[in-house]
Amino acid sequence: MKTVTIVGTQWGDEGKGKITDYLALQADVVVRFQGGNNAGHTIRFEGKKFALHLVPSGIFNSETLNVLGNGMVIDPLALHHELTMLDREGVEVDPEKIIVSDRAHVIMPYHKTLDLMFESLKKKNQKVGTTAKGIGPSYMEKTSRQGMRMIDFIHEERFRKHLTNHLPYINKLLKTFGFETFELRTLLETYAPIQERIKPYVKNTSKIVYDLINDGKKVLFEGAQGTMLCLDHGTYPYVTSSSPTASGIALNTGISPQMIHNVLGVTKAYTTRVGGGYFATEFKGARAEKIRTQGNEFGTTTGRPRRIGWLDVVILKHAKRVNGLTHLAVMLLDVLKGIHPLKICVGYRIDGEIIDDVPAAIDDYEKCEPVYIEMAGFSEDITQVKQYDDLPLNARLYVEKIAELADVGLSMVSVGPDRTQTIVIKELYE
Repeated sequence: MKTVTIVGTQWGDEGKGKITDYLALQADVVVRFQGGNNAGHTIRFEGKKFALHLVPSGIFNSETLNVLGNGMVIDPLALHHELTMLDREGVEVDPEKIIVSDRAHVIMPYHKTLDLMFESLKKKNQKVGTTAKGIGPSYMEKTSRQGMRMIDFIHEERFRKHLTNHLPYINKLLKTFGFETFELRTLLETYAPIQERIKPYVKNTSKIVYDLINDGKKVLFEGAQGTMLCLDHGTYPYVTSSSPTASGIALNTGISPQMIHNVLGVTKAYTTRVGGGYFATEFKGARAEKIRTQGNEFGTTTGRPRRIGWLDVVILKHAKRVNGLTHLAVMLLDVLKGIHPLKICVGYRIDGEIIDDVPAAIDDYEKCEPVYIEMAGFSEDITQVKQYDDLPLNARLYVEKIAELADVGLSMVSVGPDRTQTIVIKELYE
């Protein structure tokens, strides 16, 4: 069996899309296992830029099968638009190359309205900074056994039956708080052509992926967001509505946990965050703005400027534990050019003690003060470096210190946004 899992070790936006795109060149199958179009991967190659929100990054390899797993919540309209965009750009999107789980849950327009409604009812310090894509309400319906799955969405009568039964409840809720309601006929008419477009893609992906792994195919699993946004192991309640950790793969794709092998943790050479919640190593000012500009740190989905902070090894070690990281990829190292000195958070000071783990209570986490070590920065342009040994000494010492502190071996270092600007230290499919 040859499986590789890519997980984000921070709050998302670590550069997973680029690494997934790179590893997909070697993979037979790429599987997205959770989340929805509330997250995005930006892929750059051959002078082109693609923003993907639902379709796995393996779509740019003509030999790769791309799977949207059962753990996802999928907006059919967003999927339709993404397929149309890719087709317009000359990327093959036929049902032999992309398959969608029949058990994935569906996002409808009322989920987006509910998303806005729930956020608007919260006090300012309780808002989580939702993308308003309907992700949370869709997962809420899934866990309360009121959701609609893809196998029902593509079936005209089951789709009508679900909406007929469910809309009165939704509309009563929305009307109570002064939000727009939805008409059955309008939804049926809007989604009829979308149902026909998506129907050929919907299959039992669990069986297909299971069989392909048993056949010895190279399978790559990719999640959205990052470990610190995990519903169970992140900085709750400032998290997403699913688990982007390696632990969630088996449940969210329908395969055995024994099929999860190499786990690659993707970390930025610094830290970023979008949305609300405490961010221990965050800093502002000219230096933060320089990193934000050099790293193009704006959300793929929302366009919001990302918050900037120093690398935090406490959360990196947390990510190692809950994911079982076997390798590490350090991304956007080139962005730190000219930043002196570089800081790494190695612990938190709370109530006079130094700890090296993330407190469960958000009140305790908000009291944590970062404990730093400092390292010399580098001034050289590294975007054209092809071999690890050719990196400036201070750049090498920095990434090696990260690996040492996290106790995870280096696999890759990214020195630029293009897939070719990737230094490979350890091949994962060997």
